[in-house]
Amino acid sequence: MEYTIQKLALLAGVTPRTLRYYDQIGLLKPARASTNGYRIYGQAEVDRLQQILLYRELELGLDEIKELLDDPSFDRKSALMNHQQKLLAKKGRLERIIELVDRSIQAEERMITMTDQEKFDAFKDQLVHENEAQYGKEIREQYGDQTVDASNAKLMGLSEADFAEQERLNAALLEALKRALEAGEDARSETAQEAARLHQAWIHFFWPSYTKEAHLGLVDMYVADDRFKRYYDEQSGTHATELLREAVQIYLAE
Repeated sequence: MEYTIQKLALLAGVTPRTLRYYDQIGLLKPARASTNGYRIYGQAEVDRLQQILLYRELELGLDEIKELLDDPSFDRKSALMNHQQKLLAKKGRLERIIELVDRSIQAEERMITMTDQEKFDAFKDQLVHENEAQYGKEIREQYGDQTVDASNAKLMGLSEADFAEQERLNAALLEALKRALEAGEDARSETAQEAARLHQAWIHFFWPSYTKEAHLGLVDMYVADDRFKRYYDEQSGTHATELLREAVQIYLAE
């Protein structure tokens, strides 16, 4: 079956403007143009659009989606199975958040009593699952299951104050990298070295034990892995990941 841009937009629940933009950036090209110049989409384009929207649901960027779909080794069935697993995990996390809200309402109504730990367990659990989904394979290969499991257990055991402090440290780290880049400073600058110190302090909230070697290996992995690199570069600016690695190397050498 074939669709005009208007009909496909209605079918998929997107706007014609979105489809035109996808065409413009090469993410979703129409199968052909009709004699009067209208975009016409076939079954292959319908299937590709479904994949695009599924990846968007998982919060992937358009450039990353295009790279995945254009990969000659892309397998639709495997991709769908992967979507299923990630969406089920997302569903589980949402259910735990809903349960937390329900219990919080009951606590407000004096029907139950919640400890401070219980109030934040769902958020820590969500962070663990998100980290596993995004980076679990790589960090387990590099550090081993035992180390990663111990790190997750340490995160789940953080107090409310500790959880808030690690978030503060991460935000301060990102801000320090941003300031250093905007000022054109190198990795030896006071601001960049502050970022390295903050990163070290942040790590201690997650690692059961700390070594300089492991820290150096972690920042090397940040630069080598596009997902880590994208996170720091998008939050703090282009080349933030490289700046962090170099700053940590200098900081730990002193």
